[in-house]
Amino acid sequence: MPRIALFGSHVLTERDGAQAVLRDHWVLVEGNRIVAIQPGRPAADIVHDAPGRFLLPGLMNLHNHCFSEAVARTHTEDGNGRKNNQSIVYTVLMPLSKRGAELLSAEERMAVARLGVLQLLKGGATTVMEPFRAGMAEMFDAALEMGLRFYGAPYLFSVDAKARPDGSVDYAMADSGEAAFAEWNALHAQWEGQGNGRIRLAMSPHATDTCGPELLRAAHARAAELGVPFTTHLAQSPSEVATIQARHGCSPAEYLDRLGVLPGLLAAHAVASSDSDLALMAARGTVVLNCPRVFARSGTTASFARFAGAGIRTLVGTDGYNMDMLGELNAAAIISKVTEHSATVATAPELIDAVTRHAADAIARPDLGRLIPGALADITAVDMTHPHLQPMHDPRRALIWLANRANIDLVMVDGRMILEGGRLPGVDEAALTRAGAAAVEKIWALPEAQAAFAG
Repeated sequence: MPRIALFGSHVLTERDGAQAVLRDHWVLVEGNRIVAIQPGRPAADIVHDAPGRFLLPGLMNLHNHCFSEAVARTHTEDGNGRKNNQSIVYTVLMPLSKRGAELLSAEERMAVARLGVLQLLKGGATTVMEPFRAGMAEMFDAALEMGLRFYGAPYLFSVDAKARPDGSVDYAMADSGEAAFAEWNALHAQWEGQGNGRIRLAMSPHATDTCGPELLRAAHARAAELGVPFTTHLAQSPSEVATIQARHGCSPAEYLDRLGVLPGLLAAHAVASSDSDLALMAARGTVVLNCPRVFARSGTTASFARFAGAGIRTLVGTDGYNMDMLGELNAAAIISKVTEHSATVATAPELIDAVTRHAADAIARPDLGRLIPGALADITAVDMTHPHLQPMHDPRRALIWLANRANIDLVMVDGRMILEGGRLPGVDEAALTRAGAAAVEKIWALPEAQAAFAG
């Protein structure tokens, strides 16, 4: 691979374990590694020297759903589809994504997967963890083809959850999860380490209310055996908390702690957790994946600062809602400051760490999330020359408070330039978007979809 030099008017690196912003430095890449960060222009085969760029470690989004959120898009805002103002997880997202995986051809599923990966890359993400329904293994193909660093996390279930007409949930034991385990193991054998190590798997039992104790223990043991990340949805709604309380006489966090799976868990959402739950999670080293915007649309505040203030390592993901990392970070800042009644929480440096080095550390990847010599060459470059970003005193504050996905200029993954000038070279983005949208619209046309979307 060629030597590539990238100029940054600002370069985010670290010194003595803390963030450091360098002015007018070059990042030199050889193969798939960063080999130098220096003030002088290095000798290189390819040079990207436009002024005004802010070079960041590649942004890491460790909780995203390409397929289910595409199915819900523009149908479930403004309270639409929320039976009695309850969660849409079991009324819209889960049943329609399952039905869509069955309805669509492999080519159509691939079109939806490509549409999702396109959005993720244009939103500045270089690494994504994606829990998804069985039957959507095309996510691996799309990530490999389009250059994304990808942790696929096919769901495991042992409880079948079906929404009643009033939005409440009826649970029934489905099976032991053996079939889902077999499929996960087959995907691991097929995909783990593909694309020069870009393609990996994570273990993802779906949620505390859809996975029994045996499945959770077995999944945790298998994840530990293979050294893969372990993630699940935790306390994502009051109804989930009530269900676990009725079944087990405890909260979802206490349930997982009794099973021994709370330490190191990547817990998505946790919005319905009590303060004592958060204290327990902090003591066990649980990581919270905070996705504020998807909850804000339902009137629920998911405050990054609440989790971080409890001493929990807190990361930021998009949950698939708009797949815009800069927009999500801005929402995390605003929602935190409003809910905590403090201007000093959820600062720009904290939030940048949450999608770079802290995210990398949460999945035991010290080679990611940092612009330092020896790290993998995953880089997100933001064009800070736009009028809404000038004049600029602090690029980190400008990034969180003023920038947006349209300012993403370059995305490099594993030493390969995936996005240039905000676009994927050689990709007909309009055609890709049309194909993905057409596939999703086939699901929208189903009678059960129309019934689910009704308010």
